[in-house]
Amino acid sequence: MHNAQHAGAPVVLVVDDDPDILEALSEILEAEGFEIRRARNGKEALERLEPEPPNLILLDLMMPVMDGWEFAQRMRQKPPEVARIPLIVLSADRNVGSKASDIGAVGHLAKPFELNDLLDMVRRSLNPAAASTSA
Repeated sequence: MHNAQHAGAPVVLVVDDDPDILEALSEILEAEGFEIRRARNGKEALERLEPEPPNLILLDLMMPVMDGWEFAQRMRQKPPEVARIPLIVLSADRNVGSKASDIGAVGHLAKPFELNDLLDMVRRSLNPAAASTSA
């Protein structure tokens, strides 16, 4: 119960350099009841991890300024409450699966992805116990 201060909606940090994807993901997740923070690259995303860490991060891998790999490496060096935030990798890269596991992501989706797949993965990542009983 260490997330007592987050009594409201789960906070999802969406990191993508494509403004259309960023906007679309944000709108969809907000409509599903999530609180959204946005970042256009890994550097912006790092700035949004503290002081209140999000509950989940949707991470594009290929971005300018700082890409998803560098972001993930830097995030893992932070205090445990930040380093352990689940990551879901979103990428147009065909090798997204192996790259996602390289950075310790809990899940990955290749772009373009189905919205239902994304929402399922987000819910599972935020609440692994509920997902395993309802599957």
